Formats: sequence, C-alpha cells, structure tokens
Amino acid sequence: MSIIDTHSHIYSEEFDNDIDNVILRAKGKGLSHILLPNIDENSIDRMHRLCEQYPGYCIPMMGLHPTSVNNYWKSVLERMKPLFDQRKYIAVGEIGIDLYWDKTYEKEQKQSFIEQLKWAKEFSLPVAIHMRSAHQETMECLRKMGSDGLSGVFHSFGGTEDELDEIMSFPNFYVGINGVVTFKNSALRETLKRADLSRIIVETDSPYLAPVPFRGKRNESSYIAIVIDTLAKVFGTSAEEMAEITSKNAKRLFLI
Repeated sequence: MSIIDTHSHIYSEEFDNDIDNVILRAKGKGLSHILLPNIDENSIDRMHRLCEQYPGYCIPMMGLHPTSVNNYWKSVLERMKPLFDQRKYIAVGEIGIDLYWDKTYEKEQKQSFIEQLKWAKEFSLPVAIHMRSAHQETMECLRKMGSDGLSGVFHSFGGTEDELDEIMSFPNFYVGINGVVTFKNSALRETLKRADLSRIIVETDSPYLAPVPFRGKRNESSYIAIVIDTLAKVFGTSAEEMAEITSKNAKRLFLI
C-alpha cells in the first residue's frame, strides 16, 4: 500500500527530538512521499534542511501562510519569489485566507493570496490553499484570477455540502482530507459522500489535527493510515483501494 501525505509540517520544532523515527514510522505505514508546505520566512530553512535530509521523500512547497501576512507582506514575497529559481518546489503553498481569529489584515491577505496565485500561473505549479472562515472571500479571489491555468487543493477541507459543490465546480481543484474526518462530531463523513472520489487527496497537517484515537496529541504522517481507513468506510471500499486512488490523485495534481 502506497500513500502520499500531501500536507505536513514535520519540519517544525515539535519533531526536533525524533524526526528520524517519525520518518521510519511513516515509511512503515507505506508512505511514499511527504509534501511540506511553507509557512513564513522563519520556516524556510527548517523545511529545506529536512528535504535535504530526505531527498525525494520530503518535498517542499513555497508560500506565505495567510496568518503570517501583515503590513510587510509585499517585501516578504519579494524575498520568497526568487527562491523558485534556486530550488524545485512541488507547489505554491501554503497560501490562502484565514479570517477565523483575526480580520485585521483581511485586505492584505487577499492581496497576498492573489499575488501568489499569479506565481502559480507563472511557474505552472498547483497551489495548496488554506481557507478558514473565508470561503466566499477565497472563491472571489480565485474567480478574479480565473481558473484557467490554475490547479490545486483546498487543504484541510471541512466545509458544507454547498461549499464542496462550489469547489468541485473548479475542474482542476481537489479537497485535502485529514484527521477531522475521524472526529465524532464532524459532519465531514456525510458531506464527502457527494464528492467525486477522483478529486480527493489525503493529508495529516502534522503536527495538528491528529485523528481519533490520537486527537489532542501531536499528529504525524504515519497516522494518515487512519484517515485512509475512515475514507474507505465512507466510500464503501478497501483501505488498499483508497490508498491507491488518493495517491493516484495526488500524483496527478502535483506531477509526482
């Protein structure tokens, strides 16, 4: 069984003491690749080092996370963009809009998001989109840019049926499913029954959103097997088939 964790932050300090064992456990569960989205300028070197330690296994993205956007976002992006000429990135990410905690920089988040969508078109790369309490705003930005030449994933999807339908209306976009699908109070399992299985990929968002029975603890890439098992039950198939389908989807999106 081969699985791709399409969104993981195992380069963060939470893994400093046991990253080698984390990777071993991931490989033991059949993970063939772990994709690493960037957060801000401070996370770049940590992410690069892990990718150099595990070349071809840990694969980087480059982008500015919406909660890292402030008044200086333009200068940050000016320093980030040249990195695409220096290294190979599998996507532009993690980018998007997050209005859950704070709307202070809503305008700046939208501007930063649109600028990085332009990067995706310029470099012919998919995007990893973070969208929290900002569905309408995110969709407006995507429509403003036009879906032609854009592809990507709405990472950590947990929205409504209507929101899922709207995402599915963008033909080259997928939804990333993680441990939230295992939560007892989550409606996601029912919502996903209306999804096209060819548009679903799996992720962990480690160290966050650990699946049941590890909820509340540090998440890691090996736990993605639990997500696979849960999705298999939702769609009435085997874990092996679910792993094969979601990995095929991820390879198609990220050109792995």
